[in-house]
Amino acid sequence: MSGAAVVAVAAAIGNMIQGWDNACIAGALLYIKKEFNLQSEPTIEGLIVAMSLIGATLVTTCSGAISDSLGRRPMLIISSVLYFFGGLVMLWSPNVYILLLGRLLDGLGIGLAVTLVPVYISETSPPEIRGSLNTLPQFMGSGGMFVSYCMVFGMSLMDSPSWRLMLGVVSIPSLFYFVFMVFFLPESPRWLVSKGRMLEAKRVLQRLRGRDDVAGKLFCAFIVN
Repeated sequence: MSGAAVVAVAAAIGNMIQGWDNACIAGALLYIKKEFNLQSEPTIEGLIVAMSLIGATLVTTCSGAISDSLGRRPMLIISSVLYFFGGLVMLWSPNVYILLLGRLLDGLGIGLAVTLVPVYISETSPPEIRGSLNTLPQFMGSGGMFVSYCMVFGMSLMDSPSWRLMLGVVSIPSLFYFVFMVFFLPESPRWLVSKGRMLEAKRVLQRLRGRDDVAGKLFCAFIVN
């Protein structure tokens, strides 16, 4: 597997977590309603589900502009941090309001991931496999949903299912995501070029392509494409 493909798979973990979160709330909501007596509070129930979407919608309005200024990689690192702390807050959640806060933090992470992961993959992938690698976010999102549904089903068979654990376990993959982003994934070469940081862009391309001769036609083609 090429370096660009490995980077794309690691980056798409952000979309896997997004799918994981969408599936978890579907299974956990039944137990949340019972604990907080929300049977007669459909508005609060709907808000618990929708809060992550609200957070995602808010952050997507500005994520592109901010990533153009700060870079793709820092924004994806922030996404992993939001996922992690959102999961911890949901795992704690002594009341509905704290739960809503956790869902909001999680939603902010989702908004950054679903917006910037496809951009990041496009900007780190060679033209000949760029289309194939850009299917990874959707594939990983669907895979995350499947794994999450299986996990929630298994937990529901326990004597005392914990909705906090169902939601809070998202902190585990988000921690791996943070480690990958901080220690293994480079900044987008295209973004580096846009900032005039040509030497850094060349080094990243050499790493991604596994070759040293990227300063000629390949480097020029990358800038143009």
